[in-house]
Parts: sequence; C-alpha cells; structure tokens
Amino acid sequence: MSMDIVWLIIMAVSVFACILSGVPVLLAIAGAPTLVALAAASLGAFDLLYFQAVPQRVFGIMSNPLLLAVPLFVFMGLVLEKSSQAERMLKSLSAALGGHQAALALSVVLVSALIAASTGIIGATIVMLGTITLPALLSAGVNKHMSSGLICASGTLGQIIPPSIVLILLGDQVSNAYFEAQQEAGNFAPDPVTVGDLFAGALLPGLLLVALYGAYVLLRLRRSGQGRDTGRKSSQRSVSAIELIRDIAPTLGLIVAVLGSILVGIATPTEAASVGVAGAILIAAANRGGAMARVAMACAGLAVLLLVLRQAGLFGLDFEGGQVSWSAMTLLSLVLTGTAFLLLLAASGSLLRGGILLPALRETVTITGMIFGIVMAASILSLVFRGFNGDEHVAELLTSLPGGALGMLVLTMLVIFLLGFILEFVEIIFIVVPIVGPIILQSDISPVWFAVLIALNLQTSFLTPPFGFALFYFRSVAPPEIRTSDIYVSVIPFVVIQLLALGLVAAFPALATFLPEILFR
Repeated sequence: MSMDIVWLIIMAVSVFACILSGVPVLLAIAGAPTLVALAAASLGAFDLLYFQAVPQRVFGIMSNPLLLAVPLFVFMGLVLEKSSQAERMLKSLSAALGGHQAALALSVVLVSALIAASTGIIGATIVMLGTITLPALLSAGVNKHMSSGLICASGTLGQIIPPSIVLILLGDQVSNAYFEAQQEAGNFAPDPVTVGDLFAGALLPGLLLVALYGAYVLLRLRRSGQGRDTGRKSSQRSVSAIELIRDIAPTLGLIVAVLGSILVGIATPTEAASVGVAGAILIAAANRGGAMARVAMACAGLAVLLLVLRQAGLFGLDFEGGQVSWSAMTLLSLVLTGTAFLLLLAASGSLLRGGILLPALRETVTITGMIFGIVMAASILSLVFRGFNGDEHVAELLTSLPGGALGMLVLTMLVIFLLGFILEFVEIIFIVVPIVGPIILQSDISPVWFAVLIALNLQTSFLTPPFGFALFYFRSVAPPEIRTSDIYVSVIPFVVIQLLALGLVAAFPALATFLPEILFR
C-alpha cells in the first residue's frame, strides 16, 4: 500500500470522525483535510502549492451564474411557505378528496407533488404537512407508522421533481465532470449538459415516484381495511370546485411559468428562478386579500401581456443584439413594464408590512450561506484529495471492477446510498461527483441518466437514519406518542419504493433521457 493511500485513509477517517463528533460540517469538510495536508507536508508527502488554487476556486464558485438560481429558488419556496399558500392548497384538495382514509392519504401525496414543483423546501414542506395532515390522518384511523412515513417521504419529493436545488447543484458538477471526461476521451467539443436537461430528465422519474407512492398508499390502506369509511365524523369542511381552483390555480400557474419556461427554452434556470420569485411575491400578496389581491392580479396580467408582445416580436427590443427599435408599441411596452414593476414593488411592500418578506430573506441568507459554505469546503477537500493522487487511485479501482462502466456505476450508487446515512446531499454531490464523474462519463453512459440516478439515490439520504433531515423535521412536529423509533420504522417501505424507482430508471434509461432528447436535441 502506497503512502498516498495511507494519507487518503487518514483524511477520510478524520473527516467522518469530525462530522460524527458534532463539529460543524463546514469545518469538518475543510478543516480536517487541511490539517492532514499540513501534517503530510511536514513529512514531505504533500505539496502545499495546491492551496494556491483555493482563491481561484472560490471566485469561480461565487461568480458562477448558474448557482445564482439556488438562493432565488430557496427564497421563492420560503415566500410561498410563509404566505400559507401551500397550506391553503393542501386543505382545499384534502377536503375535495376527503371521505375516507385512502383519499386523505392520497391527497397528501398529490399536494406534496404540487408543492415540490413550486417550492422544493423540505423543512417547510414536512413541518407544514405534519402540522396540518398528521392529526387528520390519525383521527381518520390511519396508523402512526403509515402516517409518519407518508409525510416524511412525500415531503422529500421536492428534491427530485424540478425545479430542485439538488438538480441545480448536480447540473453544475455533472456538466464539469462530463466536459473533463470528454476531453480525456479526445472529444474537445462535447454537447453541454445543462440544468434544463436535468430538469427534463428528472420529470418522468419524479412523476413515477409519485405514482409508486400513490399505489402503495391505496394498496396498503385497502388491504388493511383502512381505505373504507369507518364512520368517523370528518372535521374537514366541504369545498366547491371554484374554491379548489382558486386555491390551486396560482401554484399551477407558477409551475408552468417557472418549469415551462425552462423546458421550452424561453428562459435559463436563473432567469426562470427570478420569474418564480416575482410570482411567489404576487401569490403571497394576493393571499392577503383586499386591494393587494387586485394589485397582484393586475401585475400578473401585465406580465402575461408583455410575454405575448415579446413572443410576437412587438416589443421593439432585440434582446440578443441589444438594439432598440423605437415605435409606439415599444413605448407602450416600456410603460407596461414600468407599471408592472411598480405593482410588484407594491406587493413586496405589503409582504414587508405583513412580516413575510424579512423572515423569508433571513432564512434564504442562512440556507444559501450553508450551501455555498459547504461547496467551498468541498472544493478544499477535493484539492487535498488530488494532492494525494486520489483521483488516480480511484480511477485504478473503478477500471479494475468487473462489468466495465456499469460496474463502476453500480459501485458509485452503492457508495452514495451508504454515504446518505451520514452526509448531506450537498456534501455528497461536491465530494463524489468530481471524483467518479470524469471516469464514468468517459464511457457511453448518458450524463443526464447518470445525474438523474444520483438524484434519485440522494433522495434516500433524507429518509435514512441517523442523519436524515426529513426525520428531524418530522420529529419537531410529531406528538410524543410517536417515538423516534416509530419514525425510523415508518420510512422503511418508502426507502424501498425509492430504491425501486431507482432500479426502474436504471433498467429503462429512456425514462430519464426521452424528454431531454425531445425538447433540447
């Protein structure tokens, strides 16, 4: 065994020991490798010149326009969560599908899918689901294990159904890994892998997972006899079709505006995220009722009108060339744009006065700081890893596996699944993908398929103890009679379902590659 491998083992043990001891993840990922590198350098086993690349890497991360979509999507989700839009939608759909336990449980899955496509914030979704639906599920006779597992699993759908922060971060890393792999293979002009490709690729697998959850709910409750009406009085109010449309239509409109604009090529993920923020502000303002509802509707109407003018070529602006063709229609468009902007400011002012905007901004800064801190820390770990020739040793290990590229892929999926028990998805993405991606993607494996498999695999990390975030969030709202051990047991069937979905996508790559080929090729 070479000394490089010995130092790599020491570094890996040090990182995991720091994480398990309670040291903040940021310090564990950056600090432990740095200390190991300094110790190795004192013995002549590491070149400290590698650390000269740290400022350049940090600058590259902070100037990456793609990663700008992360705080925007986080802020969009928090605004919707704090405005109670998700709560209104959940209550309406639950009431519309109510009447027996299976319908109530199924409504949790359906609403979670809609919330996932509009917010994707796991903590907010699970807390909201646990607060609103857990008492209703338990009072309707659904046992505590089924109720707990359903809420925890449904709350994680936002990590695979686009737009998703996981897919944005994966898109950045897989794109870099694919470019590096193709250069090694002699292809110096490969087709780029975009976040839009990943959004399109993850859509069908995400809907597949929703369908599997729904099928399991119906089968489980029907088999146990809980799907039949037990005669318990329902505390839910009845809801009319108009009320249901009124509560769900804004979220559906936001999904179409954000996800649709990316999939049809109108906007980049960052541009679509900014549109999503504006849409979330308008929805939150409309929920306050009164004059603000009319202001929000007027602003949304102007936005749609401006989009129609732009697509019809009547806007008078050449966005690619930066030229302006002055005409009466151009002046009208500018007036409409200014009016829409003022209405958006008025809606933002309403949220500021209502105590919604500032808390959402504070949490956005906190979450974004955590994500980018881990990204930069992982960059330092990657530098130390390469300084010990870790990339070469990993390449030798993977190429020696039986089964070629598929053997490498299977081992990678297994490692990611096991790491999900103790690491967060951000850490796994920025540690594993830069190491194995350039090696695996030198083969004929589709980078979109590869990324979607990783995303499905990473989703299990939110449900696997001891560090599954979904479990922590649900524990914070679950009643004392639901023990932590009950929560751990409750998620086992849903982890199996997630692995089943992973297996299906692995067996049928077209589930991940069909839409990107249709939309972007």
